[in-house]
Amino acid sequence: MIDRFLDYLRYERNKSLLTVKGYERALRDFEAYFKQLDSQLVWEAVDADVIRGWMEYMVDRGVMASSVNTYLSAVRSFFRFALSRGLVASDPAHRIAGPKRTKPLPYFMREDEVDELLDKVEWGTGYVDVRARTMLLLFYESGIRLSELIGLSDGDVDFGQRQLKVTGKRNKQRIVPFGEELDQALRQFMALRDGQVPKSSDALFLTREGKRMNRAQVHYVVHKHLSRVTAMKKRSPHVLRHTFATAMLNHEAGLESVKKLLGHQSLNTTEVYTHTTFEQLKRVYKQAHPRA
Repeated sequence: MIDRFLDYLRYERNKSLLTVKGYERALRDFEAYFKQLDSQLVWEAVDADVIRGWMEYMVDRGVMASSVNTYLSAVRSFFRFALSRGLVASDPAHRIAGPKRTKPLPYFMREDEVDELLDKVEWGTGYVDVRARTMLLLFYESGIRLSELIGLSDGDVDFGQRQLKVTGKRNKQRIVPFGEELDQALRQFMALRDGQVPKSSDALFLTREGKRMNRAQVHYVVHKHLSRVTAMKKRSPHVLRHTFATAMLNHEAGLESVKKLLGHQSLNTTEVYTHTTFEQLKRVYKQAHPRA
């Protein structure tokens, strides 16, 4: 039955060799599982409980939810085919739901690591170093995305109101406030830039040749300097965005406010950060529990 199904994928559905091998791997794995349960069990007699047991077995072995769903999808396709060809009397996989995919918690830096990076490590006074520190501070103070930082132009910085006009996904614009420290850093950086860099763009952050910086260049700068204070596997601009959100929530910012600052469409997207913000809970515990 497996061979007939694989031939169907190859010759009728024109699936790639890689795809066919993936289906075969899943089906052979399931067959080996139910043969261990009962060596006399055949595909025609498999029921929903056997399939659910196989899924639980995979989860217990540490197989990720995404992989379990991929294997389940192969079994579903197999039984649909077998039912359409009259090889089985019913489809036991029809109503079985796969495990929910769990989103990994975001990587973020501790506040003392950010303080060390911005205040304690040695920074040069040349254009490249001043630009790097200003970029890092901007990421951390505003929580903007990499693409949003690259897209900033001088006209998007309002020093009078201390706010940035940020263009996010689907060209949606939002206003993000900033504080005194970033105000001073931006002024000093822009003065240095205008005195040293030949300007051929209105971009806020320019290469030494005067061109708007690209994604790879900004990513390299962030990775290089985050490596000075953390050994964390991920050292990207998005880590600083996560760090911004976590710091805001740790210091009692409302979830709705953080959502607006980040430019999220849904509050569900922002809620992932609540899993990383235990500082407030610790404070409440220490204040409220008599033996804490």
